[in-house]
Amino acid sequence: MRSTRYAKGAVIAATCALALLPAGAAYAGSGPSAPQPEKSRRSTAPSPAGNPASKMAKAAGVCADATEIGTRGLITKDGRTVASVKQFYSKKCKENYGYLWVWDSFRDGAKPYDVTVGVYSYNDDSVHGERSWKATTGQEFWSNGADTVSHCTAGVGTLRPAGAPQPSQAVSQKRC
Repeated sequence: MRSTRYAKGAVIAATCALALLPAGAAYAGSGPSAPQPEKSRRSTAPSPAGNPASKMAKAAGVCADATEIGTRGLITKDGRTVASVKQFYSKKCKENYGYLWVWDSFRDGAKPYDVTVGVYSYNDDSVHGERSWKATTGQEFWSNGADTVSHCTAGVGTLRPAGAPQPSQAVSQKRC
């Protein structure tokens, strides 16, 4: 009986020893990798809301941190809305920008039209950063940056459809 007791003890001791030994070695980086965080890419697509990262915004020198201020104005022609006018502000660049978006309902099937966009200053009664386009069928338009942050301002824009003697216009909300 004595030998059985020692045999059982040896089997238990060996089992415990084996349980403590690792079955395989794991090294940092050798296991499944954690999912890589996706790079947050800012869209460069133009949008009715206004995208400071769009191709047209970059061409106008709009700062990437520009955000809309105030409420939009609407350009109407013959009782229907044809475009939106907004104002944007960049804290980083200390500039204001005008923005005009031509609505699909007007743009689809329209003949080329003329567009202007800028930032109106109530302080000096003039338009700053104004840009204009003749005979375009574009949809998104940005003004140049305007050094009007210390002024009361509004985004201002016009759209003159082909064949119309005068442009229709709108301004966004006055901001001081």
